[in-house]
Amino acid sequence: MESHLAVLLPIAAVWLAAGFLADGLPRVDQAYALRRRAGWLLVLVLTGLTLTAAVLTAGLLSPGGAPADRAAAALDVAALPALVVAACTVRRVRWLWAGAGAFATAPGTPAPHGLRAASAHPLIGVPLQVTGLLSVPAVIAASGSDRLTAPGVTGPAITVGAVVILAVAIRHALRHNRLTERAARPGAARSARPEEPASARAGRPLHV
Repeated sequence: MESHLAVLLPIAAVWLAAGFLADGLPRVDQAYALRRRAGWLLVLVLTGLTLTAAVLTAGLLSPGGAPADRAAAALDVAALPALVVAACTVRRVRWLWAGAGAFATAPGTPAPHGLRAASAHPLIGVPLQVTGLLSVPAVIAASGSDRLTAPGVTGPAITVGAVVILAVAIRHALRHNRLTERAARPGAARSARPEEPASARAGRPLHV
């Protein structure tokens, strides 16, 4: 196995795992589970950013043709979405993790619709999934395959990639809008709270 391929494989695996985990966050309906998964996602994001930054820095400091330089050149296309992750996604995931912690007093506490809408924000899922998708061509190129650069393949491959990225962005935007509308309904806040025991309601003083 080429040395730069051995470097790129774990980076691609981390970004793909982060994108997969981020895609499932809005489906979590318990605050405790949402906080736990947000913590896992934060660890994966920070790991991916650290590994990507280390490879790009090593590529700048290494001579041309070195394994580190080839790995950095392959990751150039994923550097821009990774920068968006560092600038926007990390802050939102940390806010989501802290916000879920305020409601995770018990394993069965429902996650508020507002937190689920925040977990579906496009600036969380889209940059992570785009970074993961763009890391795949880097791994393919590092494996020695020239299929992506063959005549008549590069153009269609770029078109397909752009369509997939657009579809991912639209999907996240639609899901975020749907959950935001649900959180804005008058009964959403009450439905996110755990049901009060009947004994506690009976013990309340009557107000006339």
